[in-house]
Amino acid sequence: MGVSIDKSHKQGNALLVLLLALLLVGALAASFYLSEDGRTHFILWFLATLAAIGVLGLFLLAIGALQISGRGARNDLTKMITDGSSDGLLVTDTESRAVYANAHYMALAGVTDGAPVRPIERLFTGASDVSEAVYRLVQAARERRTHMEEVRMAPALDGQAGVAWYRIRVRPLLRAGRHESLWTVTDVTQDRKGEEGAVQELQNAVNFLDHAPAGFFSSDPSGQIVYMNATLSGWLDYDIAQHLNGGLSLSQIAASGAALLDSAAGVAGQVKTEVIDIDLRKRNGQGLPVRLFHRVSYGHDGLPGPSRTIVLNRSQGEDISEGRAAEVRFARFFHNTPMAIATVNRDGRISQTNASFARLFGDTLKADEGERNVAAAVLEKDRAALMEALSAAAGGQSDVSPIDVTLAGGLRSARAFVTPVADKQSGDEAAILYLLETTEQRALQEQFTQAQKMQAVGQLAGGVAHDFNNVLTAIIGYSDLLLASHRPTDPSFQDIMQIKQNANRAASLVRQLLAFSRRQTLRPQLMQLNDSVSDVQMLLKRLLGEKVELDVRYGRDVWPIKADVNQFEQVVVNLAVNARDAMPGGGKLTMRTSNVSDTQSQAYNYKGLTPADYVLLEVEDSGTGMSPEVIEKIFEPFFTTKEVGKGTGLGLSMVFGIIKQSGGFIFCDSIIGKGTTFRIFLPRHLLTAEEMNAPKAEESKAPAQDLTGQGTILLVEDEEAVRAFGARALRSRGYTVLEAGSGVEALEQVEEHGDAIVMVVSDVVMPEMDGPTLFTELKKRGYNYRFVFASGYAEEAFKKNLPEAEQEAFMFLPKPYSLKQLVEAVKQVQG
Repeated sequence: MGVSIDKSHKQGNALLVLLLALLLVGALAASFYLSEDGRTHFILWFLATLAAIGVLGLFLLAIGALQISGRGARNDLTKMITDGSSDGLLVTDTESRAVYANAHYMALAGVTDGAPVRPIERLFTGASDVSEAVYRLVQAARERRTHMEEVRMAPALDGQAGVAWYRIRVRPLLRAGRHESLWTVTDVTQDRKGEEGAVQELQNAVNFLDHAPAGFFSSDPSGQIVYMNATLSGWLDYDIAQHLNGGLSLSQIAASGAALLDSAAGVAGQVKTEVIDIDLRKRNGQGLPVRLFHRVSYGHDGLPGPSRTIVLNRSQGEDISEGRAAEVRFARFFHNTPMAIATVNRDGRISQTNASFARLFGDTLKADEGERNVAAAVLEKDRAALMEALSAAAGGQSDVSPIDVTLAGGLRSARAFVTPVADKQSGDEAAILYLLETTEQRALQEQFTQAQKMQAVGQLAGGVAHDFNNVLTAIIGYSDLLLASHRPTDPSFQDIMQIKQNANRAASLVRQLLAFSRRQTLRPQLMQLNDSVSDVQMLLKRLLGEKVELDVRYGRDVWPIKADVNQFEQVVVNLAVNARDAMPGGGKLTMRTSNVSDTQSQAYNYKGLTPADYVLLEVEDSGTGMSPEVIEKIFEPFFTTKEVGKGTGLGLSMVFGIIKQSGGFIFCDSIIGKGTTFRIFLPRHLLTAEEMNAPKAEESKAPAQDLTGQGTILLVEDEEAVRAFGARALRSRGYTVLEAGSGVEALEQVEEHGDAIVMVVSDVVMPEMDGPTLFTELKKRGYNYRFVFASGYAEEAFKKNLPEAEQEAFMFLPKPYSLKQLVEAVKQVQG
């Protein structure tokens, strides 16, 4: 063994020894200049001081506080271990100078007696990857942290030919207040060579399997293919590296036969092998007839492990007999037909199935592999009819009528056809069961029926609401006229106010009808969801009462949306009131706002939710919950679970209409006994440059002071009462009013008065000629009047009938409107 070096102990200092000697000599020389008595006292004190220092040193040496420097003072056992270590050990200071190096490191570095010890960065040099690894190690040493690297040196440090691998580790040391680094160098060449040999053997085995004359694949219990040999991948035209990393599954290569390969729980320790003739699907969609020897082993818990499947090619050109070819063709037809087929006995026990049957019933028949009975695959209400049909077929009846059944779970349906088995030599097989899935057809039929019903109700509601708005406009308008001529002290004033308030309540009900039919007037504006929820929070606390706790959780940096603020607040209030009613004994109502990205929206897996960026509002209660049957109907008009007289059934249908008309989505999740959660997804609005620079709404509002005006206004309205009220209201504010009961009469008034008219206030829906047609006709004749359109329908309902260039050339006034709203609209347009 070589010799190590150790510079870690404290070295003596010759300069200090010389200074101490000079000090002693100088003291003695100085004593000769003193008197006899003074010299005697000086010498006595000098000797006494040296004696005290000596006694003190002996005392410190005795208690261990002072140690005599030398080889015996150090820990000989520790040093012997480090000196003899099979790993190279090196300790360096902050300047990368060697403080200690054991014999093995000295041998690796090729250091002879007296030669300087090279640090790690000078010992390991060569290829770029070595230099990069050493640089990372040196940086770690400077930053006083632990780090490890493996480097490949060619040739080895000991000068032998070949390649050597070294594992280098550095960790910080703190000794006597000084920062140092401990380097460990381990030769791992033999370990690496062993690993390379094992990898080579494994590669040879894989190479043999890859080029075997038969295909082979293995799949895990979830149906993901974990291995496929090159022979099979060549048959299917798949790139192994690309598709296995991307998650190739049985459903991609086995198509309809994937259900036959899907294994259920079995007997612990069992190994089951099946011979299956199916078509595999190539990457280009073509079929490949094969025979599979499919083996699955079951663990101690009865769960299946990875499969081991050998694939024999049975396509044309392979060595196959004529009889076998017919068998292969039949197997292909049998397993690839979209109709589920199974043979059953008189009791309904299944004997054989095709791939479509296994796929249709999935896990239903896997629960009991030993006694698979078709009765367990359908709901109880359909079992009697199905078993009766099977019994009839088993008795030889050939004209058994098809029956519609609902599969177990209640989410899927099928039409069943039953025929008798013609071959009496087929054991206990009594009938053949054919099933054609009708889930999508039934769902489409139900959706179409529901859509027709909702459309009919919506049209009825919209039509009634439009006509009712005209009546309410007249009632509210004449109430305003009466209020203008009565003082608050008059006895009739309160009666008139009651009429107007009840008319406004009726108008609110009409808005609900229009919201359901999506024909209400919305005024979308830029809004922050957090601000809107915060604005109604105090109102919600009063509505919920003391028994219900309100917990509002605001998301951070919630995106802006565009919606009608008032209508959206109505949505929040309605959902909160419904939640309160679902918690009669009290509970907790939680509201949450957050951003939902494109990818996050897909994770919700809601049917009909288009992937996009949304702002989400969740309203969750801890109430009684709802059954799936109730959830399906909650958005229908006039459907309510409340007692008679405690709800109109229009609340949630109004919420649904407002959200849909705003371009959003609303979904409901509920569990009986645990509560209900409504989720509202509103599209994220991307701000334009104008919107970013626009002043805030409260800064831009300027309340109108003077509502009087002058000029000639053409008032076009087919409802006489509404027209009369509007004319009186405008005349009372100083305007000259020309009246017309239709668009045709309006054109006659224009022909007569021409340029004297400065503005047109027109209804939208009128006989003979509606408002938009009148607008277009006047444009054709060269009249560029300012327009105010009034309607009980939404603005979008007629705006699309106008030329795109003219869609901003008018103001819209929704019905019912009050006297003040009419005059303000005219004043605003007049400027």
